[in-house]
Amino acid sequence: MKDERFLEVTNRNKNIHFTGPLLVTGGAGFIGSNFVHHWIAGRKGPVINLDKLTYAGNLGNLQDLHSNPDHDFVHADINDAALLKEIFTKRKPAAAVHFAAESHVDRSILGPEAFIKTNVNGTFNLLQQALEYWRQLDDDAKSHFRFLHVSTDEVFGSLNPTEPPFTETTPYSPNNPYSASKAGSDHLVRSYHHTYGFPTLITNCSNNYGPYQFPEKLIPLTISNANKGKPLPVYGDGQQRRDWLFVEDHCAAIATALAAGNPGETYNIGGWNEKTNLDVVRAICGILDEIAPKGKPHERLITFVKDRPGHDVRYAMDAGKIYRELGWKPSVDFEAGLRRTVQWYLENTAWLENVTSGAYQNWIQLQYAAR
Repeated sequence: MKDERFLEVTNRNKNIHFTGPLLVTGGAGFIGSNFVHHWIAGRKGPVINLDKLTYAGNLGNLQDLHSNPDHDFVHADINDAALLKEIFTKRKPAAAVHFAAESHVDRSILGPEAFIKTNVNGTFNLLQQALEYWRQLDDDAKSHFRFLHVSTDEVFGSLNPTEPPFTETTPYSPNNPYSASKAGSDHLVRSYHHTYGFPTLITNCSNNYGPYQFPEKLIPLTISNANKGKPLPVYGDGQQRRDWLFVEDHCAAIATALAAGNPGETYNIGGWNEKTNLDVVRAICGILDEIAPKGKPHERLITFVKDRPGHDVRYAMDAGKIYRELGWKPSVDFEAGLRRTVQWYLENTAWLENVTSGAYQNWIQLQYAAR
């Protein structure tokens, strides 16, 4: 029987081949750094990588690109209008992919101001500078330019267990400061296309996992703690469901949307892998029992903690549109991707120790000690 999620492709567009460098914001973070590696490894062209290097931005994610002539790193804040204008004017990017964002729900609950400054004000500033630059391009460069904004499924709110997955037309209903700030940035990007004709694209992705993810998130935190024999904190009863997307698949989808997407469109990117948080933690424990058996069974470390405020019950993405129109679908199943992820963290303990600084330990203490 034909898989109803992936019906026949109806509208594959002609791909754009960018003749200048690609501007990537937030390219030292988890998804951003994976995308920079994906772009350069595919010989798609040079990258101007702009990152503020907050706690989640790490030059260690880009260490192997240090001497690569196709990688130009700029330490900068997207709220620095003068510097952005200089980058656009002097380096003349052919397109922009915007990852830069504060992205952790728990941090947004404790300190929402940073999320407004980066996700809303920063996106506005970047849009404004990009628009002014685009207006000055010749007709050919203007027609090929794209501004792709990377967003999240969390802008749609929460699903109950029987509701169909989010589509691109699902009404926005954010439930925490992080998702509200991302919703605001999405609306700004959409408005710049409809008001000014600026060639924007928006992608909304499900939960990513894979190498280089900062260890405050569920999967790397579980791997790190389990490998050290520490408690594995699980919010509430652990029955919150998420659609899990391997980061390499996400990078391929973004590249596809950038090259073939229709300006003004939004594309959902999902892994078609719904799992409960508890199931994910148990799966990691099972892999560790097999490949790092010291201390097994690791499930004995699972510790249920007080749920966070406003915790969304379920996210699920219908990624049928990007397949039907652009031909992309995920290639890595969850079990294989999770095994690769666990193995990567076990083999990169120096990277993990480097990012889990004293400031990170203070954050973990603040977040979980009272739960």
